[in-house]
Amino acid sequence: MAGNYKMMAKTLYGFEPILAKELRNLGAGHVEEGVRNVTFEGDIGFMYKANLCLRTALKVFKPIKTFRVFNEKDLYRNIYELDWPEFFDVEKTFAIDSIANTDVFDNSMFVSLKAKDAIVDKFREVVRERPNVKTQDPDIRINIHIYKNTCTVSLDSSGNSLHQRGYRILTNIAPINEVLAAGLLLNSGWDGKTDFMDPMCGSGTFLIEAAMIACNIPANINRASYAFMHWNDYDEELHNKIVDASLKKVREFHHKIIGYDKAPSAVRKTQENVDHANLSDYISVERKDFFRTEKPVEDKLHMVFNPPYGERLPIDVEAFYGKIGDTLKQNYPGTYAWLITSNLEALKCVGLRPSKKIKTFNGKLEARLVKYDIYEGSKKAKHQNENGD
Repeated sequence: MAGNYKMMAKTLYGFEPILAKELRNLGAGHVEEGVRNVTFEGDIGFMYKANLCLRTALKVFKPIKTFRVFNEKDLYRNIYELDWPEFFDVEKTFAIDSIANTDVFDNSMFVSLKAKDAIVDKFREVVRERPNVKTQDPDIRINIHIYKNTCTVSLDSSGNSLHQRGYRILTNIAPINEVLAAGLLLNSGWDGKTDFMDPMCGSGTFLIEAAMIACNIPANINRASYAFMHWNDYDEELHNKIVDASLKKVREFHHKIIGYDKAPSAVRKTQENVDHANLSDYISVERKDFFRTEKPVEDKLHMVFNPPYGERLPIDVEAFYGKIGDTLKQNYPGTYAWLITSNLEALKCVGLRPSKKIKTFNGKLEARLVKYDIYEGSKKAKHQNENGD
């Protein structure tokens, strides 16, 4: 396992360019965008760093074999030929995640069962014992991907999805995925150089991810474990060095991050999550109804929020989104306001013309991330000032 090798990071739809940029900034080699994934090269230390630092990755896979498959015998034989006891100890539990987009097999469950048989039989032959399968929270995760007649077997270095950062201990009815939140913030151009606000903060995910980006705090610094910690080649000393080196790149943040929510329970949950993430010095949370607020800072304000869509939280969509537009227009001059919604009809009720629209998904719901530029004074006055008129 010495030296550089090819890896693949999974991500959400539309985040491939952001993830590729993250990987290049971290120092990855041969970065190539795919569909909901980015491939790259690095060594074992870089794999640790990728899991720790990537904000828009869901998983980091290490492919260990690719082969052609035309029947179940091909599948069994090729997986059996791998030296599985080299990768993990017989006392570790394991699980197999399979995706089969092929005419060779009817379903992915069958693929997982045949692969499990091959791995167990290899252990029995080599060490005279077999490891146990554990579908929930196993030590080792193995990923099998079959497309047409090509099968790739990978070790899942992450284990649980990397959106499980470890800081969110309390959530509301419809919490936003942490990886989605980070990707939306990066897509909005958030760089920590202005004040930030989420006026409908829910359980605080946007606030926390915004603070971590602003301070360059590693995305998964609060996470306790990864699957690679159970591999035979895990180097704890190297991993600790990677963590220490990443923490030395944390920077100070000199602006405000403000969260509002009108629900007392949401404010309490946000505050507890902020405290758990050790970010109380940077984030302030207040119980306020956004529609009764005014811009709390004088300088430019970067706003990102996830209003209810009317899917899980019942609202009068037309009135609610109309009030969003009115509040921004009347009370928030000098603001770049971004919101995500899957209710595309609701956007027509805002009454403002978006300067940007980006297609994305919130879970299975197709959504749009839209930007509204709220100028100081009128748009005409802004252009006159820029042109020196």
